[in-house]
Amino acid sequence: MPFYHTLGKIPQKRHTQFEKTDGSGGLYYEQLFGTIGFDGMSSLLYHIHRPTMVRDVLESVDVTPKVAVEKNILSRKLIGFSVQPTNDYLESRVPLLVNKDLIFGLAAPQQSLTDYFYKNADSDELLFIHRGSGKLRTLFGTIPFQYGDYLVIPRGTIYQINFDTADNRLLYVESHSPIYTPKRYRNQFGQLLEHSPYCERDFVRPTDLETHDETGDFLIKIKKQGALHSLVFASHPFDVVGWDGYNYPYGFSMFNFEPITGRVHQPPPVHQTFQTDSFVVCSFVPRLFDYHPKAIPAPYNHSNIDSDEVIYYVDGDFMSRNDIAQGHITLHPGGIPHGPAPGAMERSIGKKETQEYAVMVDTFRPLMLTEQALQIDDGTYYKSWLDPS
Repeated sequence: MPFYHTLGKIPQKRHTQFEKTDGSGGLYYEQLFGTIGFDGMSSLLYHIHRPTMVRDVLESVDVTPKVAVEKNILSRKLIGFSVQPTNDYLESRVPLLVNKDLIFGLAAPQQSLTDYFYKNADSDELLFIHRGSGKLRTLFGTIPFQYGDYLVIPRGTIYQINFDTADNRLLYVESHSPIYTPKRYRNQFGQLLEHSPYCERDFVRPTDLETHDETGDFLIKIKKQGALHSLVFASHPFDVVGWDGYNYPYGFSMFNFEPITGRVHQPPPVHQTFQTDSFVVCSFVPRLFDYHPKAIPAPYNHSNIDSDEVIYYVDGDFMSRNDIAQGHITLHPGGIPHGPAPGAMERSIGKKETQEYAVMVDTFRPLMLTEQALQIDDGTYYKSWLDPS
């Protein structure tokens, strides 16, 4: 997150003695939580106990996605709500589309993550909440979430997640490069510019810092190099008394994205919400259509030469497609053109607005399909541009 935040108590100057104030004596333990060596964004956290106390190492489980189609040229439609609910938060994750830069998947967890803590040491995580509400609990504090929210969780963040009910549907993306707001939205100081579709007020930063002064056996499952390692630590991971910096989890609601419109159809970058070195994330939200007297609101046919395009359909009537419902995922691979479904261009003429909601991920490297993706592939979507006979 490219702006400063702080919670709890911190010393006046970094890297200096910070004495405990509870009468126990001794010093708090400082931890630098940074990215890209010492060159990226970072935060400084102050722990009651050393954050390094590993008591035991248990099992390691390979969770590498099983690729079924390595070289894909077919446009595909995946029926996302066919992913079955599962109790455990991590076990509910179903990877669908992968490359060396990311994992794109769905999850339908029925229970909160409370029996252990989780840390993804491989990737930043982007969660999109399609169904459900609750709280993301982290060593940085708590972030409430509900339908339509994105949660950005930097790699290395230890967290638990509490759901209010058993009916939860999540889209998740694991990114091997950091997730940022688009550079063109920010000035040289990192402040969001006036033409940005959102501003700093729209972000939900952590509050309600939990500070647990507890020792014992605390299980943390850590994802590293495609394996899930179970480690037992000797102190509660949420023992931070204060922190400050620029690297921390945050929330953002799709409903706070302000659409950019024009006289004629605007290209997908106007919907961009996040960026990485290897893909972008866009939010399609309700907006006025183009207002040129001869405008065609439906998108023009375009060739995917440099990227694969994935769209996750959230809600509303997606005007450029036929036979699309909530939870569907379309994959338009690089190498072939795609565009509005038959009849969609004609239907759009004269329309004044759309009420669609969708999340789009455009990757700069081709995506591979997992075995789980083929299980929910409708198998016929690539023929959907043929004129009805």
